[in-house]
Amino acid sequence: QVAESGGGLVQAGGSLRLTCTASSRAIFSAPMGWFRATPGMEREFVAAINPSDETKYESSVKGRFTVSRDNAKNTMYLQMNDLRLEDTGIYYCAARRGGTLVYTGRSSFDYWGPGTQVTVSS
Repeated sequence: QVAESGGGLVQAGGSLRLTCTASSRAIFSAPMGWFRATPGMEREFVAAINPSDETKYESSVKGRFTVSRDNAKNTMYLQMNDLRLEDTGIYYCAARRGGTLVYTGRSSFDYWGPGTQVTVSS
């Protein structure tokens, strides 16, 4: 229902843009978010956006990451700048069945992509 792309290997201080494409307008029209997982850790919240383009960010990425939506393409983006070693992980796109708020909890989302690996090297 949703799928990510755009991960890769980047040096610290560099940038990457992740893309999440929804399979239907109905899914894209609901709140969406980005999470990331590292070995031994639960998926943690990174950023989220609602249909009104209101956003929330995890504190360590605020000012470096930007989440946005392209309504014409049913696509959500995560622009990641000034990447740090600790940003390494598998990044997941998530979407809800409905709603209007900005959601940050894992259990709030109904659809998950398979994930895309982001590796930041020194």
